[in-house]
Formats: sequence, C-alpha cells, structure tokens
Amino acid sequence: MPVKLSAPLAQDLLPVAGVQLGFTQAHIRKPNRKDVLVITVPEGSSVSGVFTLNRFCAAPVTVCKEHLQLGNGIRALLVNTGCANAGTGQQGLNDARASCIAVAQALNISPTQVLPFSTGVILETLPMERLLAGIPAAVANLQTDSWLNAAEAIMTTDIVAKGTSRTLTIGGKSVTITGISKGSGMIHPNMATMLGYIATDAAISQAALDKIIQHAVNRSFNCITVDGDTSTNDSLILMATGQAGNAEITEQSADFTSLRDALTEVATELAQAIVRDGEGATKFMTIQVQAGKDEEECRKVAYAIAHSPLIKTAFFASDPNLGRILAAIGYAGVDDLDVNTLQLYLGDVLVAEKGGRAAAYVEEQGAAVMKESDILVRVVLNRGSADATVWTCDFSYDYVKINADYRS
Repeated sequence: MPVKLSAPLAQDLLPVAGVQLGFTQAHIRKPNRKDVLVITVPEGSSVSGVFTLNRFCAAPVTVCKEHLQLGNGIRALLVNTGCANAGTGQQGLNDARASCIAVAQALNISPTQVLPFSTGVILETLPMERLLAGIPAAVANLQTDSWLNAAEAIMTTDIVAKGTSRTLTIGGKSVTITGISKGSGMIHPNMATMLGYIATDAAISQAALDKIIQHAVNRSFNCITVDGDTSTNDSLILMATGQAGNAEITEQSADFTSLRDALTEVATELAQAIVRDGEGATKFMTIQVQAGKDEEECRKVAYAIAHSPLIKTAFFASDPNLGRILAAIGYAGVDDLDVNTLQLYLGDVLVAEKGGRAAAYVEEQGAAVMKESDILVRVVLNRGSADATVWTCDFSYDYVKINADYRS
C-alpha cells in the first residue's frame, strides 16, 4: 500500500477555468480501464513543458518538443497508457503524429497544436486502431470537473490516483491551480518516470511560465527517486489559461513569486505522492544534506544514499545497519570530503560523528526510528552553507514481484 497516501476525492480537485478533460476506455493494453485522456485549453493559453533527458526518448516526447518549439499555440493534450511508444523508431514517430492529426480533426485545430504523451511498455508499437477509435469518445466526454477521472486515466502501475489543488489571490482575483501526476516505478531525476499536468487559470506570459516550470521542476520532480532508472517518457506540462481575469504575470510582476511558489507547492506534492506510491514502497524517506560547499555536492551525497539498494533494503527491514549510509556518503564523489567533520542523523538521533559512531548512540535508537513510515536522514557536511533534499522510498519484496510481472 502507498505510504500515507490516498487518492483525492473528486470534489477536492478544483476545476480550472478554460480547462476541459475527457477520457475513455480504448483497451490499449487491458480491458475495462480508463486509458485515453484528452485535455483542452482555450486559444491564447500559455503552455510550457520539460521532458526526460534519456537519449532513447519516446516518440511522443520528440513530437511534443517539435510542437512546442513551433509556437503555434497549444490547444490540446492526448495521453495514452499501456504502451510507451518508445524504442519504436520511425513507426513510433508516424503513430504519434497520426494521433495528433486525429485529435486535431476532432477539435478543429491544427495537429501542431496537439501534444501527445504515452506511458507503459517500451519497445512495443501503439495499437493505433484502438487509440484512434478512442479519441472521438474522449473528446465527446470533455468536462470541466473531470480531474479525478483524468488522474485515473494516466495510471500504469500506480496504486492510487494523484492530484491536488490550490487557490490564491493574484491581483485581487481568485486563481486556481490543479495538477495530476502518475508514476510509481522507473523513477529517477531528470525527470522521473512520470507524467505530470498542472493547470492554472492565471494569466501568465510565456516567458514567465517557462521560468516557473524550471524553478518548480528542480524543487520537486527532479528531487525524487524510487529505483534510479530514468524513463524514456518523462514529461511535465504547465498550462495557464488566463481566464482568472488578473493582469498578465511577468517575471517583473509583484505577484510573480507568489504564483511561482504556489505552483511549486503543487508540483512538490505531486512529486512526493509518486514516491509514496513507489512500487512496493513501505517507507518514505527524506534525505537532507546540509552545510555543503555547493548544491551539486549536496545532491551527490543525497542521491548516493537514496539510490543505494543496500540502504533501501535495510530501511524496509527496519535494520539499523547504518554503516551502509556512511559508505554511500564516502563514494558519492565528493573527493575532498573530510569524513571526520560530518555528522549523520537518523531522525533526531545523532548516529555518527568524528569519523565513527557517536558516543551516545545505541542501535535501539536507530531501530525505533526505522520502524516509522516517514523517516528523515540528515547529513551535515560542515563545509559551507549549501543544502539539498531528495525524497525516496525503500525496496520491498513487492518491488521485485511488480517488475517481474509487469507485462502480464
């Protein structure tokens, strides 16, 4: 079961003025499940995206980048689950473009105004007959209050749907932010193996939106890891419809920071939900590295801890074999690190200092912390003022079972 995470209620996911969402069951891979989603935004909306850095990126990622770069004004998103359309060569590109044409015909817009997304099994081509047959049904089902259905329609190995909303006042106008995400395994930064869609009815310039998405992703989705595998399909899209009636937000606007921070909060909640729903997860771990020379070395140390299978399995067993954390700190790649000056804390318990076990530490203290479902690991490097935080989960027996049986 997910770690302290449950699906949102439909009424908790607030409609965003100008956004419509439609879904259907197209039987892309499995029967009787929502697996095709269409999202539409009005003309004049600002749309920005960030994508996987995996060089074997999926065909829809390539097409998304092409369409965003054209700057023709994005009007619709198409998402399918069950097939990633990755590792599919020219056929995959042809299929992604054909799906955009189908959505464009159904909505009377240009194919270059459509962004396609796929998630599921890699190295298999899209079942185009089923996908194309499902698109008209999804379009016919477009509604403003269908965010929970949308969150369910993008799930793969996720156990629960993921979504959240915020409201704030910008320029005297009430602004709504709603976002959904999917992800459970093959999670690693730059981006994680995930799909995320966040919309707001605020009016934001394209330049400001591009700035906000980079700020948000580097403090949310690029700070999570489940298993250290970077997916071929990772995508995060931020949409601003401009329907709230506020004066357009630019980077120089007084309200820019407030809106940026609210959007980042939504992205962070969605990112953490992915880790809490990590495949087979039973523990949610926050890895904080403090007092480093710079953020890069703090991240190196944090990821070395978060990626270690030895550490993750120890947390699953509630086994305070914490020398594994010291080993990870040591091989993180900080070449001039003085291990005699750092401290390691598990929760509030000082575990190690001066190059070894803290004088007052006993294993019963560590074991007590490790039995908790939410655990803080804190490393104080005592080299400067930089810090970084990464969120991860443990490895359980179920992680192996899920991934051994993924395609059945």
